[in-house]
Amino acid sequence: MSLDWISRAERLDALPPYVFARLDELKVRAREQGLDLIDLGMGNPDGSAPQPVIEAAIAALQDPHNHGYPPFEGTASFRQAITTWYQRCYGVELNPDSEALPLIGSKEGLGHLALAYVNPGDVILVPTPSYPAHFRGPLIAGAKIYSIHLSAEQNWLIDLTTIPEDVAQQAKMLYFNYPNNPTTATAPREFYEEVVKFARHYEILLVHDLCYAELAFDGYQPTSLLEIPGAKEIGVEFHTLSKTYNMAGWRVGFVVGNSDVIQGLRTLKTNLDYGIFSAIQKAAETALQLPDKYIQEVQQRYRTRRDFLIKGLGELGWEIPISKATMYLWIKTPMGQGSTEFALDVLQQTGVVITPGNAFGEAGEGYVRISLIADCDRLGEVLRRFKQAGIRYQ
Repeated sequence: MSLDWISRAERLDALPPYVFARLDELKVRAREQGLDLIDLGMGNPDGSAPQPVIEAAIAALQDPHNHGYPPFEGTASFRQAITTWYQRCYGVELNPDSEALPLIGSKEGLGHLALAYVNPGDVILVPTPSYPAHFRGPLIAGAKIYSIHLSAEQNWLIDLTTIPEDVAQQAKMLYFNYPNNPTTATAPREFYEEVVKFARHYEILLVHDLCYAELAFDGYQPTSLLEIPGAKEIGVEFHTLSKTYNMAGWRVGFVVGNSDVIQGLRTLKTNLDYGIFSAIQKAAETALQLPDKYIQEVQQRYRTRRDFLIKGLGELGWEIPISKATMYLWIKTPMGQGSTEFALDVLQQTGVVITPGNAFGEAGEGYVRISLIADCDRLGEVLRRFKQAGIRYQ
């Protein structure tokens, strides 16, 4: 039966196609054609979660108390593990009862925060390029997005001086993310101090996404927004266990910071979901309590892949800055080729999936993102296919 008499909500029409869903369609077609795909498109870590995490989940599954509805605000022990982790990593003291909230992955929380705090017509500041959830959540809520264009010349850092005075006066929230997806850029502490000063002056809520903090290399230590004096009065910070702990499919993350903002998000979520399965929360606690040795092994894994691929692509003409963090490379497309055109050419000619930069916003045009989610043997096959197909930077 046709349902053409039912119109979709206008908010759906405001959303551009989600690039990863489109990539999935193309991957299905490529597999139907018999291509051996090497998927470096999504930020989906290879391998399983750490064994202690898996064992904790199995043990929690055996406990019947974990099979009922979990507390809306998350289990007390998981919230305590979150705040203990922040104290250990950043020296930031948080109240586990009011300043930490478990999420069904940080993407869920980022989007729902917009529904909790954005009214139709509100001005929201979002960098371009950026992780799509940073602008899609506000769009769904009816926001007017003011795009802050990032550039290689500014090391992909937000330049607050480019925001017009009248826009800053109207702005309600600023979404941002360092270490950055997709550009791999990192931000010094001075940058955070400037952002906090700016937000306090214009009364703007800061929404910082710190999901790549542990994937840092060569001695670099990312800064938490909440380390900056006064930041907790005007900001919240999101984190996920997807990347560092190979728990992407488990759907578990958290937000910390301003207690009023967290209470607002909690209020919305109590009307939309029942929280995270308690057994997964028990596993997440275990992940946050793993020794530093585990994190160092993860960092070494991605650092090795980074160096291997940068060297190999360098031999094909690309000059790629050495990233200090994240699980990606951010690469210029060959001259004259757009992001989508190049990504599709690579897929069709080599069976290698990469993400067009314009999927992250208009300022991502002319770039592609490559995820370091395969071992060096597989990355070596990527380079071999590129050479065979003549994929070079010219």
